[in-house]
Amino acid sequence: MTIRVLLVDDQRLVRAGLRMLCSNAADLEVVGEAASGAEAVRLAERTRPDVVLMDLRMPGMDGIRATATILAARPATRVLALTTFDDDDHLYPALAAGACGFLVKDASPTDLLDGIRRAARGDRPFSPEVLARVVESAVDARTAPPAPPLARANLTERESQVLHLVSQGLSNAEIAERLQVGVTTVKTHIANLMAKTGASNRVRLAVLGLRPDH
Repeated sequence: MTIRVLLVDDQRLVRAGLRMLCSNAADLEVVGEAASGAEAVRLAERTRPDVVLMDLRMPGMDGIRATATILAARPATRVLALTTFDDDDHLYPALAAGACGFLVKDASPTDLLDGIRRAARGDRPFSPEVLARVVESAVDARTAPPAPPLARANLTERESQVLHLVSQGLSNAEIAERLQVGVTTVKTHIANLMAKTGASNRVRLAVLGLRPDH
């Protein structure tokens, strides 16, 4: 069975490398390339890939929103997120959006191809270093004092907006642009959110923002 793959990354050289790698595998077929989340959504509808290799940080519609949109239309599609080593802010939001796994961008060719095949089979491939950070965050969340329900955390309307955008994986600069405020103002809101919710880091704050009581 041939696995149909859609490549999504805003860097042309990265896409070229991924295409070359996938094209050399007899069981993979690259059905399209997208440089943005919006383009990925359009191509996914047109090409109907089995696996989408999705970059998370892109201008405009980012990989998290693109993942959620693609899976809403085609739930059987497997979206495999590509991340950098230190990009913890996007892990939980991307999982919440429906990504089936994470691979670091500097993974070996063998690991990358294996990840695509495992994703197509229904597995959840994770680069070891990413999985270790997810587990560490989960352990921290279990051992830390429970956070208060957000409904009782006395969040202002603006803090609630910032929390929602953090849970979507947006950076401070992206949040500032979305809300038309300064980056320093966003940092202040995030510091206040951590103080009010008891979240010890941005990943835990994002998880809180995805809870149904928010």
